Amino acid sequence: MSEKFDVLVIGSGPGGYVAAIRAAQLKLKTAIVERDSLGGICLNWGCIPTKALLKSAEVFEEFKHAKEYGLNVDNVEADFAEIIKRSRKVAQINSKGVEFLMKKNKIDVIKGTAKIKKAGLVEVENDGEKSEVQADHIIIATGGRPRTIPGIEIDKETVLSSKEAMSIEKQPESLIIMGAGAIGVEFAYFYNSIGTKVTLVEMLDSILPIEDKEISDILTKGFKKAGIDILTGTKVESLKKTTKGVEVTVDANGKQQVLSAEKALMAIGIQGNVENLNLDVVGVKHEKGAIKVNEWYETSVSGIYAIGDVIGAPWLAHVASDEGIVCVEKIAGVETHPVDYESVPGCTYCQPQVASIGMTEEKAKAAGYDIKIGKFPYTASGKARAIGARDGLVKLIFDKKYGELLGAHIIGTEATELIAELGIAKSLEATPVELKRTMHAHPTLSEMIMEAAGDADGSAIHL
Repeated sequence: MSEKFDVLVIGSGPGGYVAAIRAAQLKLKTAIVERDSLGGICLNWGCIPTKALLKSAEVFEEFKHAKEYGLNVDNVEADFAEIIKRSRKVAQINSKGVEFLMKKNKIDVIKGTAKIKKAGLVEVENDGEKSEVQADHIIIATGGRPRTIPGIEIDKETVLSSKEAMSIEKQPESLIIMGAGAIGVEFAYFYNSIGTKVTLVEMLDSILPIEDKEISDILTKGFKKAGIDILTGTKVESLKKTTKGVEVTVDANGKQQVLSAEKALMAIGIQGNVENLNLDVVGVKHEKGAIKVNEWYETSVSGIYAIGDVIGAPWLAHVASDEGIVCVEKIAGVETHPVDYESVPGCTYCQPQVASIGMTEEKAKAAGYDIKIGKFPYTASGKARAIGARDGLVKLIFDKKYGELLGAHIIGTEATELIAELGIAKSLEATPVELKRTMHAHPTLSEMIMEAAGDADGSAIHL
């Protein structure tokens, strides 16, 4: 007889483990299957360890500018091995934290690789031994992995994925990064900060192409000033390994160029881990590496659900967590509501940081809105000047007719923290009047949000 659960989650990333915890909270007998370390890619090889790397780079940058703060610091060097070691330690601590949460919530953790035999039945293989697990509801949360350019193989030595980029033993002297989304941009900042010569190649017309164009342009200027070579509107045609590293042939409007570096990093996006789950046999529909689901994350097979990266964009940990909660609450029959994909915060943790929610200026205009825009530069903020973080901008986009906050875009120090206020404002349908009349403590960076809202109505005080 196989063991029987109410909910069985396959994968323990931010989607899977959060779904499991919420299920346990709702008194559903819950188990989670994980073939590797608890926490999935995000905690072990993604969100958390990369932020540890970026913090090391940020502190190193601060030391470089110590004299601006009246401090004399000599001979500061980046110890690459120790930076990597700290990042791995942070990841391990977080994985153990998930292990604690599983025990606290009495969730069974089943080690091994899962294969769905049919609705209600999963086979788990671990070290050659197979067992069967029954569950009324099966949630697929197997996450994703880096996409690759056809004809270019990630060999993990010369051509790296993000996983190798945060764990290689020796810092490369030069690095070509293929793709300038959040992952590519974060690694460009990190490696450039510690002394690697970085070339960033993006097929679309700007880095961070899904962000507001004005924000992307500001980041581009900052990156170029920091010494990063940026090639936009440029397609990678081929890659050849050499005795010294790699040669990457790129094409920009029909003009070819060969780039050389010690290493190359593939950062062109994510594809879902749909393989080896037996989906086709069971009848779960999927296309181009993404499982098809409805608004409650039900697949084409009753009793089987999917959440997170495996169902497609946006490939973000917080989206996966929210999807997991909604999915489980629907299963449990408690009141819930679909995920609002128009209000997903996006964050890029380079310096300056970039954060946004809602529509860009370009998308708002394309959607036919008559808009008004409020802006406030970091240079006009007393707090930003005091902490030596004068580069940046807060940009708010409102519907002129009703005052609805359509989008918010921030570039600058602590942008990824500041965006939360605007997420709440958007959810509560706040107008410029309400934002500008909400008293903000002085001096804080958050005052810039109040001032930007005031600027939309022509009433900003400090502009």
